[in-house]
Amino acid sequence: MSTEPGIEIQCAITAEGLPSSAQLYQWLQHALQNRAADSELTLRIVDEAEITALNHRYRGKDGATNVLSFPYQPLPGVESGLLGDIVICAPVVAREAVTQSKSLEEHWAHITIHGVLHLLGHDHQQAEEAGHMEQLEAQLLGQLGFADPYRPRVD
Repeated sequence: MSTEPGIEIQCAITAEGLPSSAQLYQWLQHALQNRAADSELTLRIVDEAEITALNHRYRGKDGATNVLSFPYQPLPGVESGLLGDIVICAPVVAREAVTQSKSLEEHWAHITIHGVLHLLGHDHQQAEEAGHMEQLEAQLLGQLGFADPYRPRVD
């Protein structure tokens, strides 16, 4: 895939249904909310083996997950636009899109934005934090024309 100013996109696998570099860049930049010019991050798209190893090593959890975010922690007094790394597991995202009755594009946008928000310091460990993060995700996705991922779908 490609590299844009401040944003590196790495694709470690080949799979059907992967978003284009342009789509990923658009979602990343949108989630950064105009901070893209002074921000740096890497997005890596991986298989289940790689994300399982990362999940075990850094979170002590077994199995594959959809996204991991690794915020950059600068030394005290060091200013940096580096935000960190996001790792997304393509097979997990594809399965979740089916089980959640979402389009693949819609779910990729959601997971990408979710990862960026973690790099920006948002979390969902506590109910209040989760509510705020979910609201922000829904707002950002809505601005891109996607449905709120946390509202039940009516068909």
